[in-house]
Amino acid sequence: MKEKIHPELHDVKVHCACGNEFMTRSTKKELRVEICSNCHPFFTGKQRLMDTEGRVEKFNKKYAKKEAPAAPAEAAVETAPETTEA
Repeated sequence: MKEKIHPELHDVKVHCACGNEFMTRSTKKELRVEICSNCHPFFTGKQRLMDTEGRVEKFNKKYAKKEAPAAPAEAAVETAPETTEA
């Protein structure tokens, strides 16, 4: 291997937004993450929906099935022609 081409590794403490902290090695001196294995839904089995700007409502509004305009009840029911027996 060539010398002096590899970055220097440091022991760093990773800080998560949930408050979890753990040690790892990295080329950076400090790491801050938003989601770690303690709070990620894949690892915890819990679904936490983070809707920061109304994205879920916007999606539901955009892709909601549009209902057909309501027709009068009389027009919807067809009547059979009256027959008289004589």
